[in-house]
Amino acid sequence: MHWTSGELAALLSAWLWPLFRIAAMLTAAPLFGASYVPTRVRLGLALVLTMVVAPLVPPQPAVDLVSAGGLLITLQQILIGVLMGFALRLIFMVFELAGQVIAQTMGLGFASMVDPQSGAQVPMLSQLYMVLGTLVFLSLNGHLLLIRVLVDSFATIPVTPQGIARDVLWRVVAQGGWVFSAAMLVALPAVAALLVVNMGFAIMTRAAPQLNIFAVGFPVTLLVGFFVIFLTLSGVLDQFGGLFNDGVGFVQALFVRGP
Repeated sequence: MHWTSGELAALLSAWLWPLFRIAAMLTAAPLFGASYVPTRVRLGLALVLTMVVAPLVPPQPAVDLVSAGGLLITLQQILIGVLMGFALRLIFMVFELAGQVIAQTMGLGFASMVDPQSGAQVPMLSQLYMVLGTLVFLSLNGHLLLIRVLVDSFATIPVTPQGIARDVLWRVVAQGGWVFSAAMLVALPAVAALLVVNMGFAIMTRAAPQLNIFAVGFPVTLLVGFFVIFLTLSGVLDQFGGLFNDGVGFVQALFVRGP
C-alpha cells in the first residue's frame, strides 16, 4: 500500500488534533493534571483516549498540518482543552478558598502544606476539604463524566480554524464570581460561629483589660473552630455534591450543549 503526502497529512491531522485537545484537557483538569501524576502516565492516558475518540470525531477540514491554518487549528484545540480542564478545576478552587477563609478566621493559617494539585502552599483545612471534595468527585463518577464531556465536545465544537467562541472565554472568567460566593457558602457556618466568639472576647477585653486575650483567645478559637467543623462536616459533604452538579453543569453548558 502506497501513501501519498496528502493522505499521510490527512491521517496525521485526524489523530494529532484530537490528541492536542485531549492532552491539554488532562494537563489542566483536576486529578489528571496533578503534580503527583507522572507525565508518562498522563501522556499514555491521552494516547489511549485519542485511539478511542479519533474514529468518532466528525470529518475535519482539509488543512495542511504544518501550514498557518493548521497551526491555528492546533492552538485552538489546545485552548479548548485547557479551558475545559480549568472550568472543572474551578470546583476544587471553591474547597481550597473555603478552607483558607476558615483557617484564617480560627488562627490556623500558619499550618500549611504543599497542595499536590497545584504545588502551592495551602492551609491544612484546605487540604482536608480538597481530599473530601476529591472523594465526592470520584464517588459521583466525575472522572467518567469529564471524559464524556470531552468526547461530546468534538460534536459541539468541531475541529475547525474558528475554534471556540469568544463568549465562552468571558463566561469562564465570570465563573470566578461563583467560586467566591460558593466558597463563602461553605465557610459561612464556621465563620459566623467564630465571629460570635471573637465578639465575646472583645467584650471580655473591655470588661477586664488586664486579661491576656491572646493567651486565652487563641486556644479557645481553635477548639471552637474544630468543633464547628466537626458539627457541619456532614452538611458540607452535601454541599460538595451540589457544587459538583453546578460546576459540571456549567462545563456541559459550555462544551456540550453550546454557549
